[in-house]
Amino acid sequence: MKPSYNGRPIPPEGKAIQYESGKFIIPNNPIIPFIEGDGTGRDIWKASRRVFDAAVELAYGGKRKIAWFEVFAGEKAYNEFKQWLPDETVEAVRDFRISIKGPLTTPVGGGIRSLNVTLRQVLDLYACVRPVRYFQGVDSPVKHPERMDVTVFRENTEDVYIGIEWKSGSPECKKLIDFLNKDMLGGGPKQIRTDSSVGIKPISPFGTKRLMRRAVQFALANKKRVVTIMHKGNIQKFTEGFFRDWAYELAADEFRNEIVTERESWILGNLDKNPQLTIEQNAAMIEPGMEQGTEAFRKAVCDEVKSVIDKIHATHGQGKWKQKLMINDRIADSIFQQVITRADEYQVLATPNLNGDYISDACAAQVGGLGMAPGANIGDGYGCFEATHGTAPKYADKDVINPSSVMLSGAMMFDFMGWPEVGKLIQTGIERTITQKRVTYDLERMMEGATKLSTSQFAGAIIENMQALAVAK
Repeated sequence: MKPSYNGRPIPPEGKAIQYESGKFIIPNNPIIPFIEGDGTGRDIWKASRRVFDAAVELAYGGKRKIAWFEVFAGEKAYNEFKQWLPDETVEAVRDFRISIKGPLTTPVGGGIRSLNVTLRQVLDLYACVRPVRYFQGVDSPVKHPERMDVTVFRENTEDVYIGIEWKSGSPECKKLIDFLNKDMLGGGPKQIRTDSSVGIKPISPFGTKRLMRRAVQFALANKKRVVTIMHKGNIQKFTEGFFRDWAYELAADEFRNEIVTERESWILGNLDKNPQLTIEQNAAMIEPGMEQGTEAFRKAVCDEVKSVIDKIHATHGQGKWKQKLMINDRIADSIFQQVITRADEYQVLATPNLNGDYISDACAAQVGGLGMAPGANIGDGYGCFEATHGTAPKYADKDVINPSSVMLSGAMMFDFMGWPEVGKLIQTGIERTITQKRVTYDLERMMEGATKLSTSQFAGAIIENMQALAVAK
């Protein structure tokens, strides 16, 4: 811990958050680094900080307080330090463990470090967490947006996000294609076109399992009913297919008493309905057309049924499995359809990187867009919370932008810290304000009879509603 970062002394009234034996130790006056962000980030942060401080005061009556500590990235950092991302900013985020930031510009040109990428690498922030829920009154392109309440756990360090690729026509790409076509594919009919660009898509059991562990822990802690593994394993069998297999393996190995897989539920449910069912009969019920399979296939299914009954019937049978957390999986393209037609079937998604990137934005589109979507990058001992939208520079310093993404990210942060009363106040305050049709221009133009508020006025209305909630208690 340093006495100052970027030439700014740390707040003397605050204490650093500690992390010991896998748990955070949060003082009553934690130092939280913040980056206000570029463009509209300045307006958004001012409004959000007012709401955060008011919520903490209302929740704890002065017994707890955040010691905010500004650190620098983006345009503000470049203007003052001639660096887009100073080393001491990264150090501060690392040393104080929990931080929050507004949107940042990605400068055009080479040699510029991305804050998100750098923090993911330095702090191993392996889980991108994106909760998406509907707030009553927000305009939506779907008939039943209230069915949307899902939290996406997106793997943050592997898959295409690792960024290993080679340019078409480059010597490195030619060398790789030659190796793949001749050595790995044996000169057979399946060949990579020689003018291709090539990227690498690594997915490991280590990366998959730690993401799944966090998703299951979240689901159990928040009394969710189901965790769905999202994958394209029907095509990419050894990357996304193994992501599915490794995720199931982790759930069964580490959470056996708390979970049941969908396939296990079929086996146990069949036996609940007919205790006299034979292994073979049960197998035929979970694998229609099994009779047409090979003898080895039929034996494998029967062995699976017998193993499930032997291992968990005593603890999960006779309907007890219905009280367990369901672990299932779905093909990625089917989920995109179903989050529109039956979103309430999904509560927690565990995804490889690219799938999670797509699905989190697709879900957000149903509940008001990225302006209503919070996010965080989480690792063991670290959490960086952030707006999920861009900087919208043409609206900078005009006090018009919706600050809900940063505010809701703050609510996530307080939950992460173990201050749920604050997070609840913020979320409920936002929801009440929107229900009253007192909103910023992006929502006002889509809501009949709404009153348009500035960014700062919207924050004031949220604080009024939080105060009313506190009095009502």
